[in-house]
Amino acid sequence: MNHQHASVPGPSDGTTAPLTTPLTADLLRGALDLERTGHGLFPHRLPAWARAQNTDGQLAMAEAQPSGVRLVFRTRATVIELDTLRTKMAYVGAPPRPDGVYDLLVDGRLAAQAGVTGGNVRTVDMTTGSVETRPGPVGTVRFGALPDRPKDVEIWLPYNEFTELVALRTDAPVEPLPHGSRRVWLHHGSSVSHGSDAAGPSTTWPALAASLGGVDLVNLGFGGSAMLDPFVARAMRDTPADLVSVKIGINLVNHDLMRLRAFTPAVHGFLDTLREGHPTAPLLVVSSILCPIHEDTPGPTAPDFSTLGEGRLQFRAAGDPAERAAGKLTLGVIREELVRIVEQRAAEDPNLHYLDGRELYGEADFAELPLPDQLHPDAASHHRIGTRFAERAFGTGGPFASERTI
Repeated sequence: MNHQHASVPGPSDGTTAPLTTPLTADLLRGALDLERTGHGLFPHRLPAWARAQNTDGQLAMAEAQPSGVRLVFRTRATVIELDTLRTKMAYVGAPPRPDGVYDLLVDGRLAAQAGVTGGNVRTVDMTTGSVETRPGPVGTVRFGALPDRPKDVEIWLPYNEFTELVALRTDAPVEPLPHGSRRVWLHHGSSVSHGSDAAGPSTTWPALAASLGGVDLVNLGFGGSAMLDPFVARAMRDTPADLVSVKIGINLVNHDLMRLRAFTPAVHGFLDTLREGHPTAPLLVVSSILCPIHEDTPGPTAPDFSTLGEGRLQFRAAGDPAERAAGKLTLGVIREELVRIVEQRAAEDPNLHYLDGRELYGEADFAELPLPDQLHPDAASHHRIGTRFAERAFGTGGPFASERTI
């Protein structure tokens, strides 16, 4: 892999990128809305009407981070420059977050990675909830020495930074790629689906699975925010898709959001809404991957600040296992109920399927590749989860297999 790093605008290898292409919706995939700002184009993963119904700062932050959003076009350019204004997250008392990564794919293969300098820094104090933003300048991501031939190019945006798209420059004309050549997979999940600690935006587990499955991804994985929100269900209902999946569990436990009494009808309601827009599409319900701290212990999840002295932040379960009797949710309780719900509904919905998340990452995987902070998989685990999902969902006989007929 050729690792390239961001530079200031201008050639460093004798080449130039003199052609500026307007940044428009037909060049972007994976976003449900595009906001015009004073700098350029801001991709969102929820439409404006859904954002207006949300009052949670965590979800507002997560949907504005462009996981799965990419520029897609055809060109014979050998130099590509993308001006962006990033907003990077920082947390008081926590180790610095890694810089976002841009992945360049040429004809479907990862060709280079780059970062960007400058940008804003948004600092969150988790103890008080206060947020402070320090402004910074626009930066440039530059990819050079590309093959001088017509090629399909994808630039996947960082999954962990706000990204305002300011300008696209190349040394040859750019043409949008038409939609419709591949099936569209619409997925909703938690921070694990959002990207957590993947090596890059094209190797989060959903992005990897989509590549292996030969489909176009719309990733509605929202860190800390897979809460069965009705407006998310309606946004998914209204989004064109051939395949739909929803990963349910960990965030409901993290936030100690609801009891079993509310959980069951909330799942039914979410699935009912999805079926309004996608009545016969393969619909896959996925439970959480293994997370030992919450398998049998309810939430809430609390940061373990005692680990900060070691330069890392870990999490712990702050609930009491005895509270399960009062209807508190654990991952075990949720999996058992999801199985029951899917079995009940599948009697009249043959395109509804269930996948136990522990088939993607289970006890043996935790022993080999433990969750570094007790919640989130690392880059190697993302690769394993994505590969296994592709095998189980897109493989022969899987619910998303292209040859599947009902």
